[in-house]
Amino acid sequence: QVQLVESGGGLAQAGGSLRLSCAASGRTFSSYTMGWFRQAPGKEREFVAAISRSSSTSYADSVKGRFTISRDNAKNTVYLQMNSLKPEDTAIYSCAAGQKPLLFSRIPGNYDNWGQGTQVTVSS
Repeated sequence: QVQLVESGGGLAQAGGSLRLSCAASGRTFSSYTMGWFRQAPGKEREFVAAISRSSSTSYADSVKGRFTISRDNAKNTVYLQMNSLKPEDTAIYSCAAGQKPLLFSRIPGNYDNWGQGTQVTVSS
């Protein structure tokens, strides 16, 4: 088990940037595939980005080229740099940790541990 705590959410204007962080407890952080998901009001949770143990990455088409996921295993932290934000990026963003390969990282059910989420609001 690993505990996850997100931070860095807030209010941004369209075209602006935010960086989310997800700090993990435990000694085995480097062994996890880490993912970011988001959920807007009235919508289902959707995949945003994931990073494997070897730092290979995967992105949803809607954020590709604007968002960057990275990890620092020494700090047990995964980041989501969000640039060129759009109002449709407004959602609660949650990080997740799982043991499945990156190929399966878009499916929420493949993650065993979730953070509480952080709100991101983008104004037009």
